[in-house]
Amino acid sequence: MPRIAMGHARRKVYARRRIVLAVTAAVSGILLAVPLTSTAQAAPPTPPDAATARTYLSEIKEAAEGSDSGYDRDKFPHWSTVEGACNTRETVLKRDGKDVQQDSSCAATSGTWESPYDDATWSAAADVDIDHVVPLAEAWRSGASEWTADRREEFANNLEIAQLIAVTDNVNQEKGDKDPAEWMPPVSGYHCTYARMWVWVKHTYGMTADSAEKSALSEALGTC
Repeated sequence: MPRIAMGHARRKVYARRRIVLAVTAAVSGILLAVPLTSTAQAAPPTPPDAATARTYLSEIKEAAEGSDSGYDRDKFPHWSTVEGACNTRETVLKRDGKDVQQDSSCAATSGTWESPYDDATWSAAADVDIDHVVPLAEAWRSGASEWTADRREEFANNLEIAQLIAVTDNVNQEKGDKDPAEWMPPVSGYHCTYARMWVWVKHTYGMTADSAEKSALSEALGTC
């Protein structure tokens, strides 16, 4: 730390105050010089444990999947504003990434994202999609066709449960709107977590699940 001039006949108490002020200013300068970054939890909210998920699964009504008739992604308004210039997508990118830096429009300009679906690591936000764990079309076929527009928007932007997660874009596109009977993450070690997340979302929103879906979820929970 720079040496502070003591003055000619200054009392020691003033010297001590000047040292404290100098240190404070130096620390403040360092803090201001460091770009704002995020090393947040790097994951969605933790889903219920396997035992709770099994209970939730048993409480989800079993029913044949409904029709796609009338479905449109626009009926699930998504990437709503969270705060300031930040929408849901940018909020999840920051939450799920490491050392994420954002510009004035809240767009992620740098960072690292590890996709749990396939264990791939990306350094460009363009290579990352925000997956709806329970896809919007799947939700529509499982009861969301009867919801209000506000409830569908809440579902599509919900940050309080494990419904949104940053993953490799190509893997997300392969998943599409498939349920666990038709698609599971390539990394088998993630099946337990994925099933817990899926069950948590469907149980929270009172959605239905067909027989094959419930069987696949039960099998995945058996790996926990």
